[in-house]
Formats: sequence, C-alpha cells, structure tokens
Amino acid sequence: MSRIGKMPITIPDGVEIKREGQVFTVKGPKGTLTREFRPEINIEIEGNTIRLTRSSDEPLHRSLHGLTRTLLANMVEGVTKGFSKNLELVGVGYRASLQGKKLVLAVGKSHPVEMEPWEGIEIEVPAPNIITVKGCDKEKVGAFAADIRNQRPPEPYKGKGIKYENEVIRRKEGKTGGK
Repeated sequence: MSRIGKMPITIPDGVEIKREGQVFTVKGPKGTLTREFRPEINIEIEGNTIRLTRSSDEPLHRSLHGLTRTLLANMVEGVTKGFSKNLELVGVGYRASLQGKKLVLAVGKSHPVEMEPWEGIEIEVPAPNIITVKGCDKEKVGAFAADIRNQRPPEPYKGKGIKYENEVIRRKEGKTGGK
C-alpha cells in the first residue's frame, strides 16, 4: 500500500466538494478548483474525510494512488489557505513593480518586461527586489513563478538574476589570470 495514498484527507469547515463521476469540484473561501481523476483510483467521501483505494497492485495503479491523494489534498489546501512563492531579484538595477495588475521587470534587458498574471494568480511586490506570487492552484502558482524566473535565471558567476527565495545558487570561480 502507498503510505501517502492510504492517508485520509480531512475536509475542513467551509469547504464543499462536489463529485460528478471522476470530476471533482472543491469550493472554499479562496476559490474553486476542478480536476478530473483517473478511474483506476476509487475515491470515497465519508462525512468530512476522503479515502482513496486502488483497484489492483499494478505499477501504474500504485503510482496513481499517491498522486491522486496528493492532488486532491492540494486542492483542499489551496481553497482554504492558498499557496505562494517568493522570488528575489539579485543584481544592480534589477527591480520589479506593479502597473495596475501587470508585473513590470527591469532585469538588464534593452526593454522592461511586462507580464500579465494568469487567471487565479495574484502578484504582490512588497519591495523592489521581491515578488510574491499567490493563488489557490499550486500548479499554476509554481508555473507562473517559473515563468517569471525564466525572464532572467540566476547565473553562476555573480549570482545575478531572478531566483526563488530559498534557492541556493552554486557559484563558479571566474577566470584565472595565470599563464
């Protein structure tokens, strides 16, 4: 049995789950998320807990067991608490600002980079060198944060670029002046 897959998911107060076949809609104070799950995994809602079982012990079904449980648990957590990713801009003159809802980045390019947030994504700029991406869908938050980071990924020599808050950049030694 999958250790992750057999753990029950508790549904907190204020969260409503609707099921139409294998399509689940989770509604809570932060928003609504919908996802379709594979039919090989049986999902039972009993009171305020969700339990998952798999139909057989095939490798595919074993891998889907933990994945389905994690995806469903992330949906429940997303509509109650939400998810966020913090990014830091490192470099002289590198800064971020908000113009309305657009994120404007000055990251050493010949022009400022403007990024429109996706649906369900909020952007905050608490300081000129810090960006916070928030939302209820963990997948979208991570993908949009990665999209921002790809505008200027950190380079290994000086460490300049856009990096995640807790990311460690492995530094390389520069050229030596010897013969």
